[in-house]
Amino acid sequence: MEHLENKVAVVTGAGSGIGLALAKRFAGEGMRVVLADVEEPALQDAAAEVAHAGAETLAVPTDVSDADAVEALAATTLDRFGAVHVVCNNAGVGGVGPAWDLALWRWVIDVNLWGVVHGVRTFLPILREQGEGHIVNTASWAGIVPGMVGPAYIASKHAVVGLTERLFHELAGTGIGVSVVCPGVVSTQIVDAERNWPSELGPPPTGALSADEQEVLDLFRSVLEADGIDPADVADAVVEAVTSSRFWVLTHPQNLPHAIERLQRAAEGLDPIQ
Repeated sequence: MEHLENKVAVVTGAGSGIGLALAKRFAGEGMRVVLADVEEPALQDAAAEVAHAGAETLAVPTDVSDADAVEALAATTLDRFGAVHVVCNNAGVGGVGPAWDLALWRWVIDVNLWGVVHGVRTFLPILREQGEGHIVNTASWAGIVPGMVGPAYIASKHAVVGLTERLFHELAGTGIGVSVVCPGVVSTQIVDAERNWPSELGPPPTGALSADEQEVLDLFRSVLEADGIDPADVADAVVEAVTSSRFWVLTHPQNLPHAIERLQRAAEGLDPIQ
């Protein structure tokens, strides 16, 4: 999709971080932007910020783990703008808590994986009918190389990479582009995602961290503060991928040797290293 001006973008998780950066970047391309997020105050502030820059915006409170809510997001978008061209299934949570807490797994998988599934399932028929569009699914570098983050997060992001690659092949030649975003460390609020913990899952598990888990969390916070790239850099890479119909969006090329080494070790029958 070479030209974005006057087209419509839908971005989930748009209240902050990468999602807000995407909304701003699409607005800068002259697009009309639908911002969706489960955190309503942040969503309204984000939409006002994007609108202040001159874009036509729509804010739709949305819990992407709820299929009906995502369908309502699509219906509201079509009612307002009559079309949708770029769909960014970006909403995600980090999942801070004991590694095998089942409520934590439920939350992380519901948002990170089912949120993407709901977005694709809901918006793809619209794009097919139009005969054009682009789907952008936000995964993570942890979807390529596991690293030290929690297993629920790693599992969800590996799943997003896999389903997006399958989708890419299924949509080849249809006029619908597909990209997967696998950023490394980005300066966002992902480690504080428990502010949106669903009450129906009981109390947040953050208070039950072991000493080792707390140490990993503290280390990750320090890495975010010291080395996290600006979300705007991710948004720039996404726009370039959409306009050039490129699948992979890798924001940290310096990490690639680690991925190559991982595959080489697998080919040699060697155990993985962290």
